[in-house]
Amino acid sequence: MKFTKKYEEYMQGDKEKGLPLVGLKKLKKMLKACRREIEAQDNRIKEEREIGESSDSLEIVENKCNNNCSGYCPVCDGTFFPSLLQEMSAVVGCFNERAKKLLELHLASGFKKYLLWIVNKSHRNHGSLIQEGKDLVTYAIINSVAMRKILKKYDKMHHSTQGQAFKAKAQSLHIEILQSPWLCELMAFYINLRNSKVNNKAPMELFGDCSLMLEDDKPTLSCSLFESVRVDINLTCSICLDMVFDAVSLSCGHIFCYMCCCSAASVTIVDGLKVAALKEKCPLCRRQGVYRGAVHLDELNILLRESCPDEWEKRHQVERLERIRQVKEHWQLQYRAFVGI
Repeated sequence: MKFTKKYEEYMQGDKEKGLPLVGLKKLKKMLKACRREIEAQDNRIKEEREIGESSDSLEIVENKCNNNCSGYCPVCDGTFFPSLLQEMSAVVGCFNERAKKLLELHLASGFKKYLLWIVNKSHRNHGSLIQEGKDLVTYAIINSVAMRKILKKYDKMHHSTQGQAFKAKAQSLHIEILQSPWLCELMAFYINLRNSKVNNKAPMELFGDCSLMLEDDKPTLSCSLFESVRVDINLTCSICLDMVFDAVSLSCGHIFCYMCCCSAASVTIVDGLKVAALKEKCPLCRRQGVYRGAVHLDELNILLRESCPDEWEKRHQVERLERIRQVKEHWQLQYRAFVGI
């Protein structure tokens, strides 16, 4: 079954839930209208050649057609990209909001958890939490694939790179859903809940499975969707080249150890990433201003702690000593500044 058909079937269910989606069918209609316009221009050129029109008028029509097929397209760019941008913004906003609520409910403890369950009027059991996490991961991945496929179709039809340029713009605007830190958190959340209740056998439907794979002590978070789509998230810190410990995700989507991030941002662990200067760049993509919006990946940290207990404990001891050293240095500097030494 083709992706478009699977996506249309999936859309029917989510439309009933009132979730925003990428309008794949509508966007394809825009591209078909553009193709008809391009074909009409080609036919006009052939007709003018046959009747022997002047070379000047023929050159104007040919240039107009060439402009439509490379770079900016006046037929569909005015509606295609704004429509896709609006839809992806709505999808990412909805996904992030629902994921944060679900994770907050799961991670809360004591009176706060009881209060959240009352406020949300939630009577969800263990199985329903797993299903909701699975549904949100599926929702994120399938909409991301839909966006990539329609952009690829746009570039193929126009012989251009405008689709790839839009994808880069989406990443800079943080509306590329695979960049969302909440996707990684939801995948870890699903595995944590599934591991805590092995007998859960809810139907998979489109969703394949999520798993934490360890190859040569290098962890990877993996998720499959109807066999043809797979998302892999590398959990090796690119700064220390070890398994991420106390993981945080920057607003650009890259994941690092918290202490490695503080070092890269030229801040202490006492001050934290919120005071990082806007000029500081991500060590991987070199994008500026990505530290202040960093998200602590609590579910991922739980998953790694339970899956790699020996390595986690070893890192915990090393980082505990380093944190104590940095805290001592921080307060010594504060004391010297106070007494004027």
